Amino acid sequence: MNHLHWSIISTALLLLIAAPHPTTAQTTPNDPVTNVVELRCGSHGFVNVSQAQMYFPATIQAVYEKVKSVGFGVANTGTGPDAAYGLAQCFDYLTKVQCDLCFSKLRSVGPRCLPMTTGRVYLDGCFVRVENYTFYAEALGPKDRAWCGNTTTGGPSFVAAVKQAVADAVSAAGANVGHEGNGKVVDRRGRSSSAYAMATCWRTLNASGCSECLRNASAAAAGCLPWSEGRVANTGCFLRYSDTDFLNNGTSTTRSSSGHKTVKVVAVGCSVAAVGLGVIIGIIIYKRNRAIQDRRKGLTKVSKMIISVLKKSSLNFKYSMLEKATGSFDEANKLGEGGFGTVYKGVLADGREVAVKRLFFNNRSRAMDFFNEVRLISSVEHKNLVRLLGCSCLGPESLLVYEYLPNKSLDRFIFDEEIGNVLDWEKRFKIITGTAQGLAHLHENPKARIIHRDIKASNVLLDSKFQAKIADFGLARSFEEDKTHVSTAIAGTLGYMAPEYIAHGQLSEKADVYSFGVLVLEIISGRQNCRSITSEHSQSLLTLAWNHFQTGTAEDLIDPNIKSLQHREQMLRAVHVAFLCMQECPNLRPSMSVCLQMLLRAEEPLPAPTNPPFTDELTMEFDFEGDSERLLSETSSSATSVATMMYSAFYPR
Repeated sequence: MNHLHWSIISTALLLLIAAPHPTTAQTTPNDPVTNVVELRCGSHGFVNVSQAQMYFPATIQAVYEKVKSVGFGVANTGTGPDAAYGLAQCFDYLTKVQCDLCFSKLRSVGPRCLPMTTGRVYLDGCFVRVENYTFYAEALGPKDRAWCGNTTTGGPSFVAAVKQAVADAVSAAGANVGHEGNGKVVDRRGRSSSAYAMATCWRTLNASGCSECLRNASAAAAGCLPWSEGRVANTGCFLRYSDTDFLNNGTSTTRSSSGHKTVKVVAVGCSVAAVGLGVIIGIIIYKRNRAIQDRRKGLTKVSKMIISVLKKSSLNFKYSMLEKATGSFDEANKLGEGGFGTVYKGVLADGREVAVKRLFFNNRSRAMDFFNEVRLISSVEHKNLVRLLGCSCLGPESLLVYEYLPNKSLDRFIFDEEIGNVLDWEKRFKIITGTAQGLAHLHENPKARIIHRDIKASNVLLDSKFQAKIADFGLARSFEEDKTHVSTAIAGTLGYMAPEYIAHGQLSEKADVYSFGVLVLEIISGRQNCRSITSEHSQSLLTLAWNHFQTGTAEDLIDPNIKSLQHREQMLRAVHVAFLCMQECPNLRPSMSVCLQMLLRAEEPLPAPTNPPFTDELTMEFDFEGDSERLLSETSSSATSVATMMYSAFYPR
């Protein structure tokens, strides 16, 4: 299928997914409900990254399913220090479309907290919190605070109006825990003293906890006066007042079941204004319905085009065919699971064995990942890239179909002491060079420069001859040849992401080079570069390896399964190349094609690597703001700032 066809399909299906229900109001991406009030991150990192990669996405998805139906949800997954407990709540005055939009924003902002395990995001329309313990009954906390501001201040009449509106909102919310109260006070004389307020507790609080939280929030909000805006983000509640009507222009549209919302409104209206408002609302409703009808007609045409294109394409698989091939996605056929999907072994009617990737999420953002993966992997072919056989996008969920590789992924061998000896050094070196060849092909592809963004052992698959094939292109990105980098949201796997990418979202081919360096160390040592901290003095694989490299004892890193005097020099050279790939400054790292030559040409001398950008297990210290020239001239880096970032949408992969 050509790129034009895939462009048509992806665009149309995204419209289908994002199309509004005819009874809900339209919302633009810049809807005020998505304004970020605060991102509050924790202070502790993951203990076991592989477990966290399973727990966090499952918890967030479970919460999302509940929020979609009732505007609120709690869920928890896993046990131990990496267990994930989540809570999310949309405010009652939001429409369903606004709630979905707000939650989508939450999922894009939350990942900025990684690698910390916990975080909270307060928006003007919704809230989410994830912790590694049960926090649902907490009302107040040490970091609770108020935000005061906007550009104007009000006089005594405005102050009085705010106090009345806040009191009304707090009273209504406290009387019906978990559903907000709204307050509105409009000055009779038409002066600029109108005030609007809302207050809500999270639905997991009891009455006394809610009352305590709201009293605290009310007092904190009073401290903002006479500023025209005030917000209080407490552990168990949220309060806001303003001189502008943020409550859907004074109209209340509840998302919750009947009897759950209590609203108190104090207002004096004007009959002329009411008539004018009625006319405006009528015009808006007419235009909205007309737009929906037009969109439906357009979607019908595009849908027919999609079906026509897919029927003619060899990439098209019927959902029912793949469901039958995998035994209705039987657990016994499960090959693996990541942050975005589960992979199953399937046997087609003609006897072909395939791997079927079943995506976790069927919403707009996941559709983007789906079509991104199809578009990119179908545009390149190489012996070290997994081959895409087709997809199914017209059934109840999105599926990708790949060639089946019997030896599955690299991580199941190198991190297992019992079967690690299956991969001797010759096989491991072939896997290292094969992965380098695959990456070089992606980076130097004449059609489009492709950056994988998630190179790690579990995304390197092995065929029957243990030849490496790079898989999982859901996070891959491509950009023009004349650009040195692109800026993008952070997404990837902890322990493999390059420092400039984590700190500033600056993505280039050198981010893959950094990940490749980490992978090489893992292949040689048989150890995983993720945190399994038993004490505060534990070291990561990278720190441990760097210390050995500096002291000339790198041989101690080698996996006992592959230690051999015959290949000692080749192993140590590979360690050296790995550190060249992981240098702090991206400009110092070799390209993948140069890296491949360094591995293969044993007679050529290697330059000394500069210090890597890490100092201990919990922090990475670096400063890329204008320091490129300094880093190029120095042999060691100077730590000047600490970055503590969190992933893809609470979506570890």
